[in-house]
Amino acid sequence: MNEKEFELNDVVEMKKSHPCGENKWKIIRMGADIRIKCLGCNHSVMLPRREFSRKIKKVLERADS
Repeated sequence: MNEKEFELNDVVEMKKSHPCGENKWKIIRMGADIRIKCLGCNHSVMLPRREFSRKIKKVLERADS
């Protein structure tokens, strides 16, 4: 499968939306695990990198732009 490219501070869209109704997440920590923060309610979630790669749909905004 094609490896998706994402970096710190990117805004991403996940396959499933958060219970608050928002589907935009900001990547706030990267390593073996990735921490993302919901842009609707500011709740943060930590996922293993492999699971995050499966659940990401697309990158909406790049950090550098």
